[in-house]
Amino acid sequence: MKNRIRQRRAARSGFTLIEIMLVLVIIAAVAGIAVFNLAGAQDAAFKKTAAAQINSLKSQLDFYKLQMRTYPPTLEALYEAPSDADKSQWTQISREPVKPDPWARPFEYKINGDSYELRSLGPDGQSGTDDDITG
Repeated sequence: MKNRIRQRRAARSGFTLIEIMLVLVIIAAVAGIAVFNLAGAQDAAFKKTAAAQINSLKSQLDFYKLQMRTYPPTLEALYEAPSDADKSQWTQISREPVKPDPWARPFEYKINGDSYELRSLGPDGQSGTDDDITG
């Protein structure tokens, strides 16, 4: 009789397959919700980082204009002297080459006479869409 009681207790001491699967489904659901929420946070952080980079670049572009009396032909001119620049006036403004935006794409820079346009193409990588960041 004692043997049967011990066998029943031994058979009941583990988890059933249904219980293990239920726990796995719950863990997967919680992980899915967490990933969804974190993806939104990363996108917001990327947008703020791009706006900060653009503001920094704007300051550098304005400083370049003060020195050279014109905006640079490219963003690289903030780090390396353009071939057509007056070397006596040009000084290195940026300590390193211009880094790409948080999505690893170059910033879009266009000169419009005495002004310029500077933008990050945003998450979709398309110019002129609603998610472009202009600072």
